[in-house]
Amino acid sequence: MSTNTFDEILTKIKQYDTIILHRHTSPDPDAIGSQAGLARSLRLAFPAKRILCAGSAVNNLAWINEMDEVQDADYQGALVITTDTANTPRISDQRFKDGAYLIKIDHHPNRDPYGDLSYVDDQAPAASQIVADLIISEKLPLTKEVAAALYAGIVGDTGRFMYPDTSAHTFEVAAILTKTGIDISAIARHIADVSFAQAKLQAACMQVMEVDASGAAMAIISQQTMKELQIDIEQTAVAVGTPGHIKDILAWDVFVEKPDGSYRVHYRSKGPVINQLAEAHDGGGHALASGANAKDLAEVHQIFQELIAVTKKYEAANV
Repeated sequence: MSTNTFDEILTKIKQYDTIILHRHTSPDPDAIGSQAGLARSLRLAFPAKRILCAGSAVNNLAWINEMDEVQDADYQGALVITTDTANTPRISDQRFKDGAYLIKIDHHPNRDPYGDLSYVDDQAPAASQIVADLIISEKLPLTKEVAAALYAGIVGDTGRFMYPDTSAHTFEVAAILTKTGIDISAIARHIADVSFAQAKLQAACMQVMEVDASGAAMAIISQQTMKELQIDIEQTAVAVGTPGHIKDILAWDVFVEKPDGSYRVHYRSKGPVINQLAEAHDGGGHALASGANAKDLAEVHQIFQELIAVTKKYEAANV
């Protein structure tokens, strides 16, 4: 848990005329939701300030929020706040370094304690929950528009309140957000909906899946498959959870080939701890959900063997 407080964060926010919010690359609903929710609340609380959301375009998540056009000059004397981003290489738009002061708000293990001030709670299931707590505790504006972004982030990172980090407090926060009048059914549909091409990708993922007797599984999504289905690398996220629907699979890797032939690695688990595996391959994250990178197919197969070993150990300890 962070030693810094919400009061300290708000004090810093009050000191700056320009505030630029960043989140991680390849964003998910929690990254966009926490960034947008905080930005919207601060715009209402401090209408004289310039509040900007930075980062690459997010076509598939534009229903939560769209990014602002941020100029280099905007960073001069600005406060920069990152949400849902564990380490600096993953911050979308590296100009975050050009601000005058940096605050980190995150819920991942604090392996890279960057920032002049930080609030990190790795027991929280979503950065959006932390931002909601900040808004509620500091009595910042909580409108329907603010709550919709935060609720989307919480639903996304808790797997619709299914994952282990979901707590009674998570439901308390969700209830407060719901009372603003947000359409929780519409948000759930947005998160669950897939295009026909993405549905085909899920089917293709199942067809190429390799399952070890230990309960470890892997699937590789190639550039060729993405081209055939006319899907970009961001849209492949829909297939990451697909192996988890199979009863006998305990942990799995989904490898997504990048244009340069390297691979984005998605680790997921129903029990075996996998974030330390990810850290050994230029990545990291949560105990049961992490990301990493593999430079080639040889590293892909090495990663899968490591996952098998961890899954076997878990199985042996839980017989």
